[in-house]
Amino acid sequence: MPVALDRLRDEMAGRPLAYLLTVTADQRPHCVAAAVSWVGDELVMGAGRSTVANAEARPQVSLLWPPSEAGGYTLIVDGVATAGVGQEGPAVRVRPVKAVLHRPAASVEPGASGCVSDCIPVYPGSPSAADGG
Repeated sequence: MPVALDRLRDEMAGRPLAYLLTVTADQRPHCVAAAVSWVGDELVMGAGRSTVANAEARPQVSLLWPPSEAGGYTLIVDGVATAGVGQEGPAVRVRPVKAVLHRPAASVEPGASGCVSDCIPVYPGSPSAADGG
């Protein structure tokens, strides 16, 4: 889906640092900050031993780019990881499976919890937000 991947590339532009979320052997989340780049249709980032081991054992991962301004969208990419060696050492490659732009929706009642969300699907297409965006 080159058009959808181009949209994901566009959304990543200007977001220099992502958080890579993996799962440890005891099922706890493990989060690291990483500079992410494209190699073909995969996202690639340097990684430490724990992150590489997590990605090898449990390849379902997520990447999160926080919003660049208050009220902005967080970019969240779910994907399948493979671990290996990059140009500068250990690396993780992620094949994107799904991506959304997410932010809490504004509440219509003052002081109410933002328990709904404002999601825009980015990849692999444009399913409606009601589909779990």
